Amino acid sequence: MDDDLVFKALADPTRRFLLDRLFERDGRTLTELETGLEMTRFGVMKHLKVLEEAGLITTCRSGREKLHFLNPVPIRLIHDRWISKYAERQISALVDLKRELENS
Repeated sequence: MDDDLVFKALADPTRRFLLDRLFERDGRTLTELETGLEMTRFGVMKHLKVLEEAGLITTCRSGREKLHFLNPVPIRLIHDRWISKYAERQISALVDLKRELENS
């Protein structure tokens, strides 16, 4: 997995919107995904390509339709690598504070 591709893909609000749509219901067509976006079909396809290159979505043909599916694994790997280690200290401090206040 290339972290740079994932960060680049997540940096754009349109791509985050597309990921949110797939989170709500997986297996959407391009037509379903472009609904609610004020851009051309080609523009949406370009965003989907960036998401696919980053490994954040996968596609599958079903007859004449191409279905898009969310792949949460790269986001989880980013979380584990970049977010959780920075949050651990604050969480530990809050747990210690909670224990201290309960023992007072």
